[in-house]
Amino acid sequence: MASYMVYWPQDQVEKLKKAGDTGPIKVVFGSLHSRMPTIASIKVGDIVYPVTLLKKQLYALARLPVTHREPAFDYCMRELGRDYDALFPKGVVVEHPEAFYWSWEGKSYDSPAALPPGARLISQAEQGDKPHLAHQEPFNCCSQWAVWGEEGSSIELRPLAAGDIPLLRFGYPKSKEKALRLDKNGNVLSMSLTATRRMSEETAQIFDALF
Repeated sequence: MASYMVYWPQDQVEKLKKAGDTGPIKVVFGSLHSRMPTIASIKVGDIVYPVTLLKKQLYALARLPVTHREPAFDYCMRELGRDYDALFPKGVVVEHPEAFYWSWEGKSYDSPAALPPGARLISQAEQGDKPHLAHQEPFNCCSQWAVWGEEGSSIELRPLAAGDIPLLRFGYPKSKEKALRLDKNGNVLSMSLTATRRMSEETAQIFDALF
């Protein structure tokens, strides 16, 4: 079992606040972009801690024990009812409300007859929004993986103590662990958070103590 830190930007936290979404946390997504970085290294049995940085204060938002891992597209279609710009599996074409057909290759087609041979078409009739929490929607396009579980914590701001920040270490194995980058006043620099980071055992204990 490993523990990981993933970053949720301020606008995502504001979105959840406006939606009244306090969890429990159900899923964490990773994409091909640094705004929602890849979570390809996270496996079933691991624990994920989304964090955010507000007014130079680092907060742990939630704790999610991972019991399932699957393509984000599969999760979104099953749990949310539509793709939410997740990456399509090879061979899949999705009919969009604007009356065009968008393929896994990133191409659009104006009719079913124009689709590539053997393509699997997901029609509008197969889609439709299902009730869900705001954080279950990927907050960036090109989401690739979803890790989820049924024993997630509430979603709320849990501040890390100033004295704990210099103690945090990330990386694997232990010989490659590194601290977060800090400014001259000891505040976490946002550039330290734009990647999925595996926690040291001691760091995981610090985070776990917040829950």
